[in-house]
Amino acid sequence: MSDPRLSATARAGGISPLVPSAVPARPQAPASADAPRFADALGEQLGVRFSAHATARLQSRGVSLDATQLARLGGGIDAAAAKGSREALVMVDQVAMVVAVRNRTVVTALDQDQTGPAVFTNIDTAVIT
Repeated sequence: MSDPRLSATARAGGISPLVPSAVPARPQAPASADAPRFADALGEQLGVRFSAHATARLQSRGVSLDATQLARLGGGIDAAAAKGSREALVMVDQVAMVVAVRNRTVVTALDQDQTGPAVFTNIDTAVIT
C-alpha cells in the first residue's frame, strides 16, 4: 500500500486539481427560417465559402457578386492554389478579398471605395482577375 503523503494532491499542498467548468455558448442571432444566409447563397456556387466577417463586410458596403464575378473569384483561388498559396489577396473588379486558399474561404473583403490606404498582411499571393 502506498503512503498517502506521497500522492500528487499531498505534494501540491493538499490542493486538488480544478475541474474545468463548462463555457457558456455564445448566443446566436436568430436566423429567419425562410431566408438563406447571404454567405450560403454566395458560397453554393464554385465551392467558395464566405466567413461571417467577410459576409458582414460585403453586406455593410452594399457589395454583391454576380455569377461571372464568382467564377472569376473561383478561378483566382484555383490559380493561387496551383502556385502553392495558403493566403491570397484576390482582386475581382473593385473588390479585394483575402482568401484562405486551402479551404476556399473568403476571410475578409473590401471595395475600392474604402477611404485611406489599404494594407494587406499575412498573404503570400496576389491574384488580379
